[in-house]
Amino acid sequence: MTSLEVLTVGRVGVDLYPEQSGVPLAQVSTFAKSLGGTATNVAVAAARLGRKAGVLTKVGPDGFGTYVREALEGFGVSSAHVGTSPDLLTPVVFCELNPPADPPLLFYRLPIAPDLTLGEDDVPWDVVRDVPLLWVTGTGVSAEPARASQRMMLASRARKSHTVLDLDYRPMFWPDVKTARAEISWMLDHVTVAVGNRAEVEVAVGTSDPDEAASRLLDRGLSLALVKKGAEGVLVATQEGRWTVEPNLVEVVCGLGAGDAFGGSVVHGLLSGWDPVKIARYANAAGAIVASRLACADAMPDQKEIEELL
Repeated sequence: MTSLEVLTVGRVGVDLYPEQSGVPLAQVSTFAKSLGGTATNVAVAAARLGRKAGVLTKVGPDGFGTYVREALEGFGVSSAHVGTSPDLLTPVVFCELNPPADPPLLFYRLPIAPDLTLGEDDVPWDVVRDVPLLWVTGTGVSAEPARASQRMMLASRARKSHTVLDLDYRPMFWPDVKTARAEISWMLDHVTVAVGNRAEVEVAVGTSDPDEAASRLLDRGLSLALVKKGAEGVLVATQEGRWTVEPNLVEVVCGLGAGDAFGGSVVHGLLSGWDPVKIARYANAAGAIVASRLACADAMPDQKEIEELL
């Protein structure tokens, strides 16, 4: 048995945030460093809420790889399953706070990111099978060998609750939408929960209409679909019913990381056995708090902060 409550699988990197907002990268003079990457941020967000979290990912044999491990442990996240790709560099990501609500990202992940080289030998199979919640991502199947490894993880998990898919679509990681849809669609038959925004559900199931997308997700056998509608809130859909949870209005400092804070709260809510609407309300509040701050991992709220906003 594993002592972890949640294992997230996938992207890691070092985010470099401009300390000057509203200007293009060419005019930025200083940057702040933060831990980043969707799967990593979700684990940090869950740990901030008291959960025993770990990340399955890989870094390079460089100073940024050391930073990733130290930062994870500093946030209370296990780095036991962070491997090293000897011939690759730990990815860095530059963010341009222009506009702050939806900042463009410049990914340095070539020729391939270490986290996409996850192989069968990197996977802690007992943890994957036994952990109460496994969190996988769309990006995680964008390239081999990580694609085959993530498929094997889901097959070994046998659709045990809770197996969560973060649709996490970023076009720069895929040759085309058709390929992304085929790979992400395969995973829908092997998970119990899916989380994504309108653009991501369109890639996954072919429509950006939240209600129709939710129907298509539930038709694949999921127990819960959460479709983020931005300023219109979140659609919560189960086999029993549907609800829209209103958004929390905040002044946006940086839109990055809000979705990962949302994810960490979904993890916490599922593990707590909350009803889906309560989970979405809590997750919405967590996302709003992070959107009002600079940085991702460092900005993740604790329970007291979320409850105060609610």
